[in-house]
Amino acid sequence: MSLNDQWMQRDLAVLWHPCTQMKDHETLPVIPIKRGDGVWLEDFDGKRYLDAVSSWWVNAFGHANPRINQRIKDQLDQLEHVILAGFGHQPVIELSERLVEITPPGLNRVFYADNGSSCIEVALKMSYHFWRNSGKAEKKRFITLSNSYHGETVAAMSVGDVALFTDTYKPLLMDTIKVPSPDCYLRPEGVSWAEHSRTMFAHMEQALAEYHHEVAAVIVEPLLQGACGMRMYDPIYLTLLRQACDRYGVHLIADEIAVGFGRTGTMFACEQAGITPDFMCLSKALTGGYLPLAACLTTDTVYQAFYDEYDTLRGFLHSHSYTGNPLACAAALATLDIFRDDDVINANKKLAARMASSTAHLKDHPHISEVRQMGMAIAMEMVQDKASKTAFPWQERRGLAVYQHALSRGALLRPLGNVVYFLPPYVISEEQIDFLAEVATEGIDKATSQKVSVSVDADLYPDFTHPG
Repeated sequence: MSLNDQWMQRDLAVLWHPCTQMKDHETLPVIPIKRGDGVWLEDFDGKRYLDAVSSWWVNAFGHANPRINQRIKDQLDQLEHVILAGFGHQPVIELSERLVEITPPGLNRVFYADNGSSCIEVALKMSYHFWRNSGKAEKKRFITLSNSYHGETVAAMSVGDVALFTDTYKPLLMDTIKVPSPDCYLRPEGVSWAEHSRTMFAHMEQALAEYHHEVAAVIVEPLLQGACGMRMYDPIYLTLLRQACDRYGVHLIADEIAVGFGRTGTMFACEQAGITPDFMCLSKALTGGYLPLAACLTTDTVYQAFYDEYDTLRGFLHSHSYTGNPLACAAALATLDIFRDDDVINANKKLAARMASSTAHLKDHPHISEVRQMGMAIAMEMVQDKASKTAFPWQERRGLAVYQHALSRGALLRPLGNVVYFLPPYVISEEQIDFLAEVATEGIDKATSQKVSVSVDADLYPDFTHPG
């Protein structure tokens, strides 16, 4: 029995994996990873896999990055953790200063959480609580976009709209207002991204006009809706949204958990619209993919609404045990140093261009309806019929044929349903991008040429589609 098989058996005896139908693993092997190095993951039998999805969108500068490693090691000898209520420490103070410096102007206060979903909960609670402290407790609903994803805790699910993750739990969820997404995949032929996004804003304008008196905030994933299949829209939508939120007296929450830190081509997606949200949620690549950490940035206006004598009970009494953990903050500081010292945003332009050129041929593929890109994220949508954009039935799980082919070729691609995408670490080389394009093309050819019935055997096409 190989080392991989031994570890897999031990794994399946005790673990319940996230976003997984565990019965699938009766036939689909779990891949135990021994080590990582740059863009590569290596299993216990020595096979390597190129991490094309940044290990659920978190890894910015490769596995076992020596600069981040050293910063964590140095911090470990100083302080591993301390309660952040009534205490502070050097890494969290320095990180807060750095985040205020690099985020859009006006975001001057930083509140920490443990992960992306928890960060969304902070923003939602803080927005509602602001209005309550301001004498407008009736403003307690939230507006969100169709096909949005903001996490999997209960409030975060409530403002999401990916049925796979929310339908089961509907009885538990808050009542929110859903507005059609500006998703430019759905634009009519001949219509530009900007024109379509501007047209779709009419739905948001109508919702704000009708419900603003009871709405605390609008929450969006700026420019890129990840979990619904890397759907994208034009920055003009964010510009119009900021203006409308100001007119109607509603907060704007920017969920930059997945799109922040250079993924869309700028450090933060909101920069492309020239706006400052009332709340900006950050996580994932914040620590370079090393440790759980999230930051909710907000304005002095919001902060001051909670600043009062204790007996008024206006304080924001929200906490996590590991809030502002020093080791995680050290990893984040090292990550920000790399962004600054290596001029990463500009360097990524060359890599993004290579991602575009290496996949350009897929625009003519008979079963690819669109190849779309925003910075260091590129997606290829597999369809049954190109002309009508008719999707393959989800039950056929075609994306998983791509997943399995990629593994056989030494790449980790994890399609979102029928959408194949690259979201690689920024240390990837142009040659490695070419390799991913080759593997993806082979996988797409294989997946779209197969004759599959709707009642497909789940053992052959196990479903692994999740944003993390």
